[in-house]
Amino acid sequence: MTFSDVSIHITGGVTMQDNIIQEKSFEFAIRVVKVYQVLTSRRKEFVLSKQLLRSGTSMGANVEEAIGARSRADFLAKLSIGYKEARETQFWIRLLSATGYLTEPEQKSLLDDLDQILKILTSIRLTTKERTHS
Repeated sequence: MTFSDVSIHITGGVTMQDNIIQEKSFEFAIRVVKVYQVLTSRRKEFVLSKQLLRSGTSMGANVEEAIGARSRADFLAKLSIGYKEARETQFWIRLLSATGYLTEPEQKSLLDDLDQILKILTSIRLTTKERTHS
């Protein structure tokens, strides 16, 4: 497996009736798992890649938990944790690139997808907060 196997951007296949953030965060988690596999097996990096794996998959898990929230406050709390995990994931991607484990194109591809997710999470959080105060 090479990074060409994981360079697919998060696009297409999502219909209007699907939960966009659920789909994008799941697809991103799959990419992170595949990046982790390459980093550990081919590039022999085990510490930073484990951090990336944890935060990059935790983001989607928190989105799933938010979907099953029992209250608006619980929903916002889980989405906020997902947002923080996404920000942490940005850090690990940048660090892996700065230390030579990810190339610039690999970093850009991952960060572009992550930026989409962060924008959606921000929008959902702001909309939910506005509706809470209305």
